[in-house]
Amino acid sequence: MGRNVEKDKRERLARQERILETAFLIFADQGIDGVTMNQIADACGIGIATLYRNYNTKTDLVMAVSAKFWRDYIESYDVRDDDEITGADDYEIFLDSFLDMYRNDRNLLRFNQYFNMYIEKEHIKAEQMKGFMDVVKMTSQRFHKAYAKGIEDGTLKTDFTEQEIFSASLHLMLAAVTRYAVGLVFNNGNDPMKELELLKRMLINEYTA
Repeated sequence: MGRNVEKDKRERLARQERILETAFLIFADQGIDGVTMNQIADACGIGIATLYRNYNTKTDLVMAVSAKFWRDYIESYDVRDDDEITGADDYEIFLDSFLDMYRNDRNLLRFNQYFNMYIEKEHIKAEQMKGFMDVVKMTSQRFHKAYAKGIEDGTLKTDFTEQEIFSASLHLMLAAVTRYAVGLVFNNGNDPMKELELLKRMLINEYTA
């Protein structure tokens, strides 16, 4: 009897999904630099050869984890097409997505901190970052919808370029929620959400008309 190609494909995809989910949790908990491929394989209940058949190097695995979990997060929100919603409202939804990440997905923020350290230390080349950069492009495309609507309806300021607003908003919000998530901010007992909300309001005041 011949092999069931569809079954083999389903099993392969399920195995890859298990590898990515397991690696993500380990990286978010322990960091990336000190974790070995053998640890990942053992946690997945597979042989090291099987892991390397799916991901040739540790860097390949790290990049696949990053692309998957950021894509899952980005696809979980979107700007609204409702005509009653202004561009400024959609911009606030964009900013709120970072606060939601802090509330509900701190593993992703911890992974992000370790990911940034890893790519800097390992001097990862641009071609290895393609999958991750494709996900960043998804974020900019979603932001563009809010920006275009805001320029059209006059609720976003025109003295800043789209790239200026996008870059400042993305980097400030992501850096802030990440630092709070990994415990790098000494806030003397203050409520982190209040401080993050303040940052959000500052950006809104800066860029909305």
